[in-house]
Amino acid sequence: MTRYSGQSRMLVAVDCIIFGFDGEELKLLLIKRGFEPQKNKWSLMGGFVQADESFEAAAARVLHKLTGLEGVYMEQLFAFGEPARDPVERTVSITYFALIDINQYKLQINDEYHAEWIALGKLPDLIFDHTEMVKMAQEKLRYKAAIHPILFELLPQKFTIPQLQLLYEAVYDVTFDKRNFSRKVLSTGLLIKQKDKDRLSSKRGAFYFKLDKRKYNAKFNAFLNFVTDPGNLR
Repeated sequence: MTRYSGQSRMLVAVDCIIFGFDGEELKLLLIKRGFEPQKNKWSLMGGFVQADESFEAAAARVLHKLTGLEGVYMEQLFAFGEPARDPVERTVSITYFALIDINQYKLQINDEYHAEWIALGKLPDLIFDHTEMVKMAQEKLRYKAAIHPILFELLPQKFTIPQLQLLYEAVYDVTFDKRNFSRKVLSTGLLIKQKDKDRLSSKRGAFYFKLDKRKYNAKFNAFLNFVTDPGNLR
């Protein structure tokens, strides 16, 4: 087989930054690294790209192998390629971030790799440049959530306004006034009110809503206007 002469070997890996929401906190799915270097240290889900697969296929394979999850929202983030990022060999990492509803997939998490959900505000030290990866993924999540309904991947199909508020507060690290948040969200016209209520969170109960995705596609700036000016919602 013909090869390019004078070129050095370089490995390619994928790392998956998996965000989840349990109804109260935004969390990250981590594992303990199973081999040296930095064995038993906290790590993102990762693995090497095989010669016969695309980056996307490798990320999906790693995600399924380590967690049992498949068919979740996943998007390519960035390529991390500092020469010394991996002390063993020159390795470029293609990162992906994924969004899941923790309660929906709770039973699918693979116990073999001891995956654990950890709140973003309580993250431990991570191996290599994984902390930098997480920070970049958080920034991308905030940007994407302002112009696309991706945060609803973190929610059940039916949700309450208080649940939605908790999620947006966790993602944007702000505190919203309840009445103003509800008014602004409902004014977008993108939510469909349901007849039933969540009666576990309060005596009066909170009505469930669903996202009207067809309206959202036509009015994609509605959430952008409300998210990017949090000062008006305090």
